Amino acid sequence: MKLTTRSRYGTRMMLDIAQNCQDGPVRIQDIAERQGVSAKYLEKLIRKLKEVGFVKSKRGPRGGHSLAVPAHKIPIGEVVHALEGDGSLVECRSGKEECHRMDICLTRRLWQEAADAMYNHLNTVTLADLLRDADECAQPQLNPLDMRHAS
Repeated sequence: MKLTTRSRYGTRMMLDIAQNCQDGPVRIQDIAERQGVSAKYLEKLIRKLKEVGFVKSKRGPRGGHSLAVPAHKIPIGEVVHALEGDGSLVECRSGKEECHRMDICLTRRLWQEAADAMYNHLNTVTLADLLRDADECAQPQLNPLDMRHAS
């Protein structure tokens, strides 16, 4: 299964806002430049994230976007769900498309359980967890050989 660009870019946008909002709201254009994504596409995504209450916006010359709730209260699974929709792996589970085999399909439950497992895992990780991971990656790593000489 592949997540669409909505989830991938939307998660990156949320992380960008969290990393860059210390001096006030973050402009979509700035996010687009840093992330290498179209500002127009990010505007569509930000609307969905505002609807679910993860992002708030401020208009005007010093306007932009910021997190509406703390990063530790934003599970990645909920971000993905807000951007992807119902969370089904197959169309017949989403109700968008009728399948003539729905009543007898032996794999239908399997696909739903797989989607549930994915979302359950994604909901164990918050925006703050990913930010912490980014901070750890940015820390210089000590070479174990260098530590022998330090004592």
